[in-house]
Order: sequence, then C-alpha cells, then structure tokens
Amino acid sequence: MAVTDQLRTSARSRPAVITAVVSIVGYALVFGAFGGVLPLPDISNDTVVLLSDAIAVVNAGALSAIVAGVYFIKHDQIQRHRTAMLTAFTLILAFLVMYLVKVGGGFEKEILASGAVWTAYIVMLAIHILLSAISVPVVVHAVVLGLTHTPAELRETVHARVGRIAAAAWSLSLFLGLVTYVMLNHVYGWVPRGGEAALLLVVAGPLRRQ
Repeated sequence: MAVTDQLRTSARSRPAVITAVVSIVGYALVFGAFGGVLPLPDISNDTVVLLSDAIAVVNAGALSAIVAGVYFIKHDQIQRHRTAMLTAFTLILAFLVMYLVKVGGGFEKEILASGAVWTAYIVMLAIHILLSAISVPVVVHAVVLGLTHTPAELRETVHARVGRIAAAAWSLSLFLGLVTYVMLNHVYGWVPRGGEAALLLVVAGPLRRQ
C-alpha cells in the first residue's frame, strides 16, 4: 500500500514527467517491433489476419467507450465517465499488445482498389496513423491526471481541455482505422504485401508508386 501511495503521489506531483515516460515507452515499443528489435513470437500469416479482426473488435469497443464517456461527462455523470474512459484506455492497451504481435508477424496487406477509392483509403489511413501517433501523450496525460486527482481537484488542472483534445483525436483515429479495416477486409479485398516496413512507409510506399 505504501508503494502504491508513493507512486500515486509521484505521478500526482509530476504528471508531465509520467506522461513523457509512458509515451516514450509506447513509441519505443512500436518502433522496436517494426525494427525487429523486440523479441516477438513467430506467428503465421493466418494468425496475423486473425489479429487484424480482433484489433478491429477491440478498437470498436474503445470507440464506443469514448463516445459513452463523452456523453457521461456532458451529463455530469463523473463516475460513469471515469469508468468509460478507463475502459477505453484498457482496450487500447490490449490493442497495443495485439498490434505489436501482429507487426512481428511481418505480413502486410495491400487493398485491391484504384482511383478515387484508393486515394480515399490512403488519405484515411495516413490520418489514422498520424492521429494515433500524436494522440498518445494527450491521452496518457488525461488519464494520469484523472487517476491522481479527485473530481474537485481536476477542475483546477488542464484535464478537461486535454481530455477534449484526446477524445476528439482518439475517436477520429479509431473511426478511420475501422473504416479502412472494413474497406480492406470486407469491401474491396486485399493481396499480400510481404516484408516488414517502417511505420510511415505503410502509407508513403503506395504514395510513391502513384
């Protein structure tokens, strides 16, 4: 209990530091997976495809929790808001684990589309990836503040302002991720694009071939 209280006190007094550390760890894990540095398990292509489906389900749950959390806070239901947002954050952590394992599989897909559809898909994918990356620190900061302050104390912090930014960026990223998932897996189909790629090359590669 003493250790827990000490950690809570430390996070409470230095939320920006905790946010920076957690964000850096998250970025390092993702880039480590793409760079082949992390000791990830070898998985089959079928497992990679299965993980894509599981990730979509988890992200849909996270998006639903965020929408519910925004609704609750607008109606001053603070405890339900807290529960919804922590549920969303927990689901995102589950997503991160599955995503890292999926990246370690080294199997990628390329959408079977062209013209305006292909362009729309790539633009949405690019925005999804960009928002996923830049929303990490604001999401973490909102969560850290929420976990270390009482509702009354939060009114004296930037939690509300940061939370609005986090919810907007996070929701749009998840929504676009789900749209591109449906387009790729259930509407237009895909072909294998083997080999590992850097995070930005997932978007930049097709654009260079345009």
